[in-house]
Amino acid sequence: MPQRIYLSSPHLGALERDFVDEAFASNWIAPLGPHVEAFQEEFAHCVGAPHALALSSGTAALHLALQLVGVSSGDEVLVSTLTFSASVNPIRYLGASPVFIDSERTSWNMDPALLSEELEVRARSGRLPRAVVVVHLYGQSADLDPILAVCDRYGVPVVEDAAEALGSTYKGRVPGTLGRVGIYSFNGNKIITTSGGGMLVSSDEALVRHALKLATQARDPAPHYQHSEIGYNYRLSNVLAAIGRGQLRVLEDRVAARRRNYEFYVRALAGVPGITFMPEAPWGRHTRWLTTLTIDPERFGADREAVRVALEQEDIEARPVWKPMHLQPVFAAFERRGGGVAEKLFHNGLCLPSGSNLTPDDLARVVEVVRAVPLRRRR
Repeated sequence: MPQRIYLSSPHLGALERDFVDEAFASNWIAPLGPHVEAFQEEFAHCVGAPHALALSSGTAALHLALQLVGVSSGDEVLVSTLTFSASVNPIRYLGASPVFIDSERTSWNMDPALLSEELEVRARSGRLPRAVVVVHLYGQSADLDPILAVCDRYGVPVVEDAAEALGSTYKGRVPGTLGRVGIYSFNGNKIITTSGGGMLVSSDEALVRHALKLATQARDPAPHYQHSEIGYNYRLSNVLAAIGRGQLRVLEDRVAARRRNYEFYVRALAGVPGITFMPEAPWGRHTRWLTTLTIDPERFGADREAVRVALEQEDIEARPVWKPMHLQPVFAAFERRGGGVAEKLFHNGLCLPSGSNLTPDDLARVVEVVRAVPLRRRR
């Protein structure tokens, strides 16, 4: 019986094992240690950020980022609606309220025009948000220049959630490094993984130093345990950082493999009516962390859910595009601008298996099922 095909499984090699063995041999197992320091330096060099801080998750990194740009109870934060809840939960951790901004169709990311409209309205009424969180979806950068420009005009800091976009580019620059703070994720399904982990980056050295303090239970510099503010246990372990160092060295290989997956799907599904792949925006490289498409049920002959179920019946994992945050019960009471684009992408969008360790036979299995769905329904 064929093995299950996962949406995006970890892809590790011998180099990661060598680094982990080194961590065990040195007895640096707990948080902090030489691999943590080296991972931070190597990651900062990789993305071109002056300062980087390794943390226990991308969510932890976003939580710290928001706190460090001044978000607190009673504030409002504008954020992409088409995203995973981890982009929004930290806003609520701090007692602030999200305001959701719809997507544009070119990249499926935050619409700069809608963001500008929202900021203009809020400036007139004296209700500017404390921050803007722009999310880079599925391996593709948002259109950052107009977003950064309008936020700069109103003095609103930008936090980049690049959890899904490591390896992508924006006009020759690296998403996650252009706002006040950026965050990345190394969760098990990401393009590189430490099993769980994240990174915070910024050009503001003082901000990163403060993030380090907060992530280490906010200990004051004293020989005894002294605390003048609330902190967290958010540091990455030396063992996981060792995995990250090995993974970072094969990042470009992983990007190339995922882009090949996408190209395979495009060729194999060419001519199938009703299938449209997520565009690659003209401003940069899409890593194709996940190959994502939309299905027009009238033209294709079945809807997105029928395709997902058919794949699952063949032991193949696929998932709908993110359900917009403004449609989530937990966030339904919060304000939004637009929403129709994100809603349509959710209703018609599907993420296909995209791991860098998929074989040609795996990809062919996926395509065979997708192509057969409308035929089965006509019988």
